[in-house]
Amino acid sequence: MDRKIIHLDMDAFFAAVEIRDNPALKGKPVIIGAIPGTRGVVSTCSYEARKYGVHSAMSVAEAYRLCPNGIYIRPNMGKYAAESEKIHEIMESYTDIIEYISLDEGYMDVTNSEKLFGSAENIAKQLKERIVEKTGLTCSVGIGYSMMSAKTASEEKKPDGFFVIPDRQHYVNLIIDRKIGVIYGVGKKTVMRLCEKGIVTVRDLLSAKSGSLDFLGKAGKEILMYAKGIDNREVTPNEEAKSVGREYTFQQDLTDRQEINQILHFISRRVGYQLKSKGLRGKTVTLKIKFSDMKLITRSKTESYTNSSRKICTAATELLNQLELTRAVRLVGISVSNMECDDKNAQMTFEDFFEKTQESREDKLDDVIYKLNKAAGSGTIKTGKEMLAEQSFKKHREK
Repeated sequence: MDRKIIHLDMDAFFAAVEIRDNPALKGKPVIIGAIPGTRGVVSTCSYEARKYGVHSAMSVAEAYRLCPNGIYIRPNMGKYAAESEKIHEIMESYTDIIEYISLDEGYMDVTNSEKLFGSAENIAKQLKERIVEKTGLTCSVGIGYSMMSAKTASEEKKPDGFFVIPDRQHYVNLIIDRKIGVIYGVGKKTVMRLCEKGIVTVRDLLSAKSGSLDFLGKAGKEILMYAKGIDNREVTPNEEAKSVGREYTFQQDLTDRQEINQILHFISRRVGYQLKSKGLRGKTVTLKIKFSDMKLITRSKTESYTNSSRKICTAATELLNQLELTRAVRLVGISVSNMECDDKNAQMTFEDFFEKTQESREDKLDDVIYKLNKAAGSGTIKTGKEMLAEQSFKKHREK
């Protein structure tokens, strides 16, 4: 049976979310990532910014040189993750054979889904329509006979694209006069090495004499195979995450233990919410500290399973208290591992709330705040302690 693979890629995802939420940004060069004058890189940018040569993974200093009039926005990962969940939910309604590459990109094997939902083309069109309806965002989808061809197809008509590569011959005809960097697995260094040998286009590669790629070893055989349109990789559903965590590098190094404690509270809240959103609990909390001299240390504590922000923060604070902070701190991170599925979904009544211990009530309150934020939007509901923690976090992140 011929395989039918869909590659779905959201269009300038982070930037598109910000533009959707603030229409005044539409048509402007929006750049998501670090702020000019700070350490960091570009996460993504709008298509208007790309016209200036800005692209993801570029240093923000270089981006600012190319586009000084750009609108620079720090990423809101909680908001993007919430939108990603909606997109994944739509994708998973068509097949369970999905390999997610990132929050905004994934491969779907819909070979067997065609019996239920019609052709792969029909499924792809439904995906695009439902994602716009659910999120207000556009995506580009490519349909192919392999993962490689589907990825190439999704890039053909961006943004808001739709393209089909039905077989190997169509694939080769499409790319044969393009530069060799179009081939899966051919990075910048390999391109340079091939160009030195006079192999600049796919046609050059396919016309090369036998053995001319031997200098690349096993990779040379794979590249030639891909150039011929042969790609036998299978869409592999992602493994369950072995840990969930967040870490942050600060523009202004931290020296005050109380402020670090407040930041631990902020990070713990985010890690706890991330665990809850994935339906997971973990029993090992790990604190990660990088000092201003770049020395990195980690400390772990294992107790009972939890996804309580309060318990995660308590464990992280206890680990911090065991450390002598003789140097300024550059990075702080918390992760939770040794996980299991959280099957405790019982509804809490008012009687439950008042009958439970103070500790249990605080965990229940954590659940309630999480559910309210999930319904109303990330960060809508905050405790007073969380507001103080967020102020401390922003103070050191934005200097």
